[in-house]
Amino acid sequence: MDEILDQIGATIGGFLGSPPVQFAFQATGIYFVILWLAAAYWAFRDMQLRTENPLLPYLAASLIILFTPIFFPLAVFVYRIVRPQEKIGEVYERTLAEEALLAEVESVRACPTCARRIDDDWIICPTCRTRLNRVCPNCSRLVGLDWSLCAWCGKDFERRDHGTVQPLPDLEDANRLPGRAAARAAGDRVARSATSPRAASRAPDPLPER
Repeated sequence: MDEILDQIGATIGGFLGSPPVQFAFQATGIYFVILWLAAAYWAFRDMQLRTENPLLPYLAASLIILFTPIFFPLAVFVYRIVRPQEKIGEVYERTLAEEALLAEVESVRACPTCARRIDDDWIICPTCRTRLNRVCPNCSRLVGLDWSLCAWCGKDFERRDHGTVQPLPDLEDANRLPGRAAARAAGDRVARSATSPRAASRAPDPLPER
C-alpha cells in the first residue's frame, strides 16, 4: 500500500514539476497580478469620474492593492457597493435638464388674477378680464403695464406732452377757419382796415364847421 501511495505521489510530483506545468502556474500567477493591478487602476479612474475629491481615487486604488492578488475580487465588490452611484457628467446633465424644465415652466405666463394660461400677445384675459398689456400710443406695439417707457420706440409714458401754441392764421385763410376762428380773423381784418390811412381820409369829420 505504501509503495502505491509513494508511486502516486511521485507521479503527481513529476507532473507538477514538469516545465509545461510550471509555465502554466507562472502564467496564471502573472495573469492574476495583471488583473489585480488593472482592477486598482480601474477603481482609480472610476472614482475620478464620480467625485471631485482628489484623494478618494487614490484611496479606492489602495483598497484593492491591500487585498492582494488573491482577494482583490472581494475588494472590487466592496468598492462597487460604496462608490457614488452617479458620475460627475451624469449629475451635470441631470442638473441641466432640471434647469431647462424649470425655465420652460417659468416661461409659461399665467393670469395674475385667475391663474389661467395666457398668451404674450393678449391685452385682456378672456376669462377674468384682467388687464394684461397695453398698446404704445406712438408705435402701436404691445408693452407691459409696469413699463415706464416703450422698449420699441423709446416713448416715455411718464412724461406728458405739453400743447404747443398755434400761430395765428393769415387773413387769406380766415374764410377757411370754422366758427369763432373765422369771426376773430374777420374782426382783425376790419380793425386793420379802420386804422389804415385810406380809411381815415374817407371817414367824415365828426365836428361840423362853424
